[in-house]
Amino acid sequence: MAEILTPDICVIGAGSGGLTTAAAAAAFGVPVVLIERGRMGGDCLNYGCVPSKALLAAAHHAASVREAPRFGISTGEPRIDFAAVQRHVAEVIAAIAPNDSVERFEGLGVTVLQASAAFVDARTVSAGGRLVRPRRFVIAAGSSPLVPPIEGLAATPHLTNETIFGLTTCPDHLVIIGGGPIGLEMAQAHRRLGAKVTVVEGETPLGREDADLSAVVLDRLRAEGVAIEERARVVRAGGEAGRIRVDIERCDGSTETIEGSHLLVAVGRAPNVAGLNLEAAGIDYNRHGITVGRDLRTSNRRAYAIGDIAGGPQFTHLANLHAGLVVRAILFRLPIRTPRDTLPRVTYTDPPLGQVGLTAVEADARGINADVLTWPYSDNDRAQTERRTEGLIKLVIGRRGRLVGAGVVGHAADEITNLLSLAIGKGLTVADLRDFVSPYPTLAEIGKRAATSYYVPYTRRPFVRRAIALLRRFG
Repeated sequence: MAEILTPDICVIGAGSGGLTTAAAAAAFGVPVVLIERGRMGGDCLNYGCVPSKALLAAAHHAASVREAPRFGISTGEPRIDFAAVQRHVAEVIAAIAPNDSVERFEGLGVTVLQASAAFVDARTVSAGGRLVRPRRFVIAAGSSPLVPPIEGLAATPHLTNETIFGLTTCPDHLVIIGGGPIGLEMAQAHRRLGAKVTVVEGETPLGREDADLSAVVLDRLRAEGVAIEERARVVRAGGEAGRIRVDIERCDGSTETIEGSHLLVAVGRAPNVAGLNLEAAGIDYNRHGITVGRDLRTSNRRAYAIGDIAGGPQFTHLANLHAGLVVRAILFRLPIRTPRDTLPRVTYTDPPLGQVGLTAVEADARGINADVLTWPYSDNDRAQTERRTEGLIKLVIGRRGRLVGAGVVGHAADEITNLLSLAIGKGLTVADLRDFVSPYPTLAEIGKRAATSYYVPYTRRPFVRRAIALLRRFG
């Protein structure tokens, strides 16, 4: 008979959410079994956030060399060793990997099973010849790159975010299907590292973002030489390694064949529900992932689902938030509700684009009579010193001056988004943002300046001027 393990919690998946759950529970002395069929650290460490940002960092240095003459420094065109760039990416992963390793988690007291997990019944999972029968399950199995059903694509050599970081030579011409954050980040990185790049997007690139903000990013990419075909559908793919082609059809009916050396598919991700045998556990799911309530519980009351597989936005920071919430629910029996409209997101292009809460369009769709405040980077002194004046901030102000949304695009917008996330998450008002003290000169002053502009109309109101005139009579 198979050995039966009876921990308090069984975590399926050792990505960010699963690791956070396991580590937090183990810290309280709770018995935990962690099951992972692939590499510890999941997508974020091995194929996603970490390697992509490491590649973008290398590309940023190449761009900085090219821009140095603007500051009176002559350097010439950078010489790029693409294999060395990829070694840099691998070294960054290796430096972080011990934090996510089997050895570390076993040292914390977690039992790690390196095997595939499949439910046997509503309270039992099979993994590596063992049965696990815990008090609670936390399913954190993540997601995988989605490959769309385009004619010929399956037989055409193509890359995903799981394979592109294995390249040792820079593509001559990288064709990217998908104009979302992943597609555009990889487009800019490879363009700066020497590749010709074409992006094909069926709708509007960065279509979820505020149009004024996304336009700044798209203008920058086009200025750097990235060709962007928007509202163009890929109808067919073909070719062989080093010589691929995609046939596109534009919204006006025109067609074109684009030839390249490499093809990257970046059209989104699909939840890893296959193989878990969720039916046996009575866990409902669909193509978006496992169905959960705001308390992250599934249709099986013993099981929670968190992160990408829970059917919502696919962000590492959301998976970590989910992990903290389910630990509170399981260990302390505290009621939990996942927050809405306060989750930040960032596209890490240069300039980066950050958004928290509602955009102006989303606020209008909900019937919110919002004021929209903007302030340009060009009016920020620090941006002028850095010669990074492209960009703006946009604040969406609801009733009684409450911040319901904020977006920013420009130099260091990813870091400015932290301040905006705190403000919106805590329900602060435009007055709070106006009154905080920002050191000078910093880019974050842009938020304070935008908030202050909310009160400019008051300076022209007759009753305000009459009140000031009256008060002046008293000396």
